[in-house]
Amino acid sequence: MTQRRSPPPKRRRVSRPRPLLGFSPFARCVLLSRVASASASASKPPPRTPPSSSSSTPHRREPKEEGIGNPKPLKPTKRIESSSDDEDDEEEEEQELETVQADFGFFDPKPGDFHGAKLLLQSYLDNEPWDLSGFVDLVLNQTTVGTVVRLDGYDDDNEGDGDNGSSGGDDDEDLYGVVTALNLKRYAEHKCIKELKKFLLGVCRDENTKKKLKLLLEEQASQVGLLVSQRFVNCPYQLVPPLYDALFDEVSWATEDEPTQELRDSFRFKSYLLISRIYERDPNKPKGKRSVNQDEPVIYIKAEDEIFHELSTWSFTFPVHAEQLVPDDLKNYRQMGLVLVVKADDVPKFRDKLKSLVAAES
Repeated sequence: MTQRRSPPPKRRRVSRPRPLLGFSPFARCVLLSRVASASASASKPPPRTPPSSSSSTPHRREPKEEGIGNPKPLKPTKRIESSSDDEDDEEEEEQELETVQADFGFFDPKPGDFHGAKLLLQSYLDNEPWDLSGFVDLVLNQTTVGTVVRLDGYDDDNEGDGDNGSSGGDDDEDLYGVVTALNLKRYAEHKCIKELKKFLLGVCRDENTKKKLKLLLEEQASQVGLLVSQRFVNCPYQLVPPLYDALFDEVSWATEDEPTQELRDSFRFKSYLLISRIYERDPNKPKGKRSVNQDEPVIYIKAEDEIFHELSTWSFTFPVHAEQLVPDDLKNYRQMGLVLVVKADDVPKFRDKLKSLVAAES
């Protein structure tokens, strides 16, 4: 078995939780309300309080060999002020966002993460019936490139060595995020990838864009990475830059460290294909009196998607039909699927922009 180079420690401390500040003030307000109320379909209940969380003082723990990332406890309470650009003396409310102290760790994917990953990816292709289980298996079986985020440190004695993918039942339910990049050519014969390609071609309505998409999915597939990034909305946003750093670093290492030339070449991506969600302003619905920044044409659910969108060579949107809980602040918006393509050469720009965004709001 070829030894992979030793990556820099991926266990990172998470700074004090603050509002997720995207480029849109309205997006900030919406995401905060979603975290506070946990009413959106993507949210998870707050993590269970670990035994050490009775103190508000952050505590350090030594990194484990097989873990990825240095966990940082979340501080207990943060008061968030709702904001408005209208300055019309409408009511200004303060919400108290309760958080608990918890450790989040980055880990290599393993079969024991199956149910947690499937929950994260259940609406990846809207409500399309497809081989989701097979897709989750692809994500979890590719361990050299890919990371899962889960609560860490509740039962260190039961973690084991991770070889058999079963370090206790809590791992699965404590999964909060997953990120990976799958070569479309390498997995082309898998049922789930065939169905994914068919779905994308079916929801793309513009003929010129469909030609580009078809070329990407077929002739250029060997150089295209399907970038899968799903996480629950209450996953700390401070984890996002190191999560993408881990992904793109692993892609780079895989081009040198994989055991065969074929596998090494499968990670030499020239483009990344992303499938995500946004909220678009619905022109058929009137503006509400109490809505904030109703002129924002697009709300990005994940802050990094706006950076990806800005850097994309082409993109398209499609209507989402899956049943969804819509926050009151988004009643004049409609959720849309977003498909975009980013050149691999633009990844360094993405990483710099993402770090600058998070640093500015930390």
